[in-house]
Amino acid sequence: MSAPLASLKILDFSTLLPGPFASLLLADMGAEVLRIESPTRLDLLRVLPPHDHGISASHAYLNRNKRSLALDLKQPEALELVKQLLADYDIVLEQFRPGVMERLGLGYEALKAINPKLIYVSITGYGQTGPYKDRAGHDINYLALAGLSSYTGRADSGPLPLGMQVADIAGGSLHGVIGLLAAVISRQQTGQGTHLDVSMTDCAFSLNAMAGAGYLACGEEPGWEDQMLNGGSFYDCYRSRDGRWMSVGSLEPAFMQQLCAALGRPELAAQGLSPKPEQQLALKDALKVEFEKHDFAELCELFAGIDACVEPVLNLGEAVQHPQLQARELVTQVPRGDGSSQAQIACPLKFSEALPPPRHVGAAPGQHTDQVLGELGLSVERIAELRRAKVIA
Repeated sequence: MSAPLASLKILDFSTLLPGPFASLLLADMGAEVLRIESPTRLDLLRVLPPHDHGISASHAYLNRNKRSLALDLKQPEALELVKQLLADYDIVLEQFRPGVMERLGLGYEALKAINPKLIYVSITGYGQTGPYKDRAGHDINYLALAGLSSYTGRADSGPLPLGMQVADIAGGSLHGVIGLLAAVISRQQTGQGTHLDVSMTDCAFSLNAMAGAGYLACGEEPGWEDQMLNGGSFYDCYRSRDGRWMSVGSLEPAFMQQLCAALGRPELAAQGLSPKPEQQLALKDALKVEFEKHDFAELCELFAGIDACVEPVLNLGEAVQHPQLQARELVTQVPRGDGSSQAQIACPLKFSEALPPPRHVGAAPGQHTDQVLGELGLSVERIAELRRAKVIA
């Protein structure tokens, strides 16, 4: 199969998680992604534990299928090299705070003057405008300001620090990819590029899909454990006798009836169908008692053959071995470059014709510098000269 994004060539100036996850998806779908890295300021993701074969597992995954060019962007010769690359790489992805790329001479307006078809994607915490545009932040802060944390948690202990980065990935990465591909389609029709301003806080705010709609239209302010889907009903997780957990999402009548029948309490189903909060909470208390009568393995076996929207809470090791995830081939082997391979999460998108297999794990800083500059037409002597001047590494 010719990969669906094989025609796209992207200069990726991003580090850490949001930008690299976005360009990972693009690279998996065939885009040629060239990381522009500092030869002196290491991407902190490279040192994040745990390490496999001396390389951060997170870096090896998030930067697979990408080449690396190490440039000192503060030197004029490096700026000229980027401008030469723009003749071919007509999409830029960057994740600096507003104004940084402009100070380097690499802002949208400067690069657009070189290539009017340029698509320029900026992913930041708070966007290119507004009073917080220069403020530092992390995922937990963006979720807090976007209102999501105000109803995601427990009434007796407050908001939860989520184990995965919702604002970074669902906010910055995925919205960045959506906007980038929309810009590509627009450019095909108009011949013009654009600057896409992706704020992780903005995008996290848009994830208030149901609660936000209710508040804006009806003034209903959600709180912890007071909505049907945030712990305010039986829709929740329940502890087994041996301390494991089962997830229960039996919202529809048929599922609720099967849940209660499986637990030997068919009479409870009527409470699950009641809209009254007191009935919901009474059912929740009853389900806690019933689930704690059984060990985790027994509950897994009990619900395995029942279509009741009840599933075990698996750890990662168990998830990898689950027959559904295995059937979907969500783990792939990625070459390290030394004849061995590393197990990684596979691209989750399934096309009718398979995507090309992964080519390599995340590259070392500047691993492809000579190759990329050779493609630009630079001689071996010129490359050596730039290296002596510490423009490249």
